[in-house]
Amino acid sequence: MARLTHTDETGGARMVDVGGKQATRRRAAARGRVRFNREAFQLLKENRLQKGDALGTARLAGIQAGKRTAEWMPLCHQVPLDHLDVTIELLDSRCEAVVTAMAGARWQTGVEMEAMVAVSAACLTLYDMAKGVDRSIRITAIELLEKSGGRSGDWRRDGENV
Repeated sequence: MARLTHTDETGGARMVDVGGKQATRRRAAARGRVRFNREAFQLLKENRLQKGDALGTARLAGIQAGKRTAEWMPLCHQVPLDHLDVTIELLDSRCEAVVTAMAGARWQTGVEMEAMVAVSAACLTLYDMAKGVDRSIRITAIELLEKSGGRSGDWRRDGENV
């Protein structure tokens, strides 16, 4: 059976030593969805939520959180990101915000977690900004869309346009 990379000989959690790995270009994209009731979605879309600019605040929260991934996730390395972008697309037909994060670095380990943390924080911020209008907000489908670089090579979720 293959040995897990984040456990020691006794099965305890450990941080992987990446010191001997060569720095290569790493990229990752992640996505999450936030579904609102019609009233909350309209207020979000029109930038009329009581707490202010929810879309701008969520984008910044995602970027800030993504930069601090190692503080959120105990076994993640501090990765010096070259790029981290968070975008939010509003889908009227579904009363849904689609949050996408793209992360990039030239480093010894991947940036999948940075993209996923950025999406998570942006989704949670949208919830926080709109919860006064809609407590039934649903955050769904936080997922990795693609990653490139490193020993394991490139990976892309089937059928995705990123």
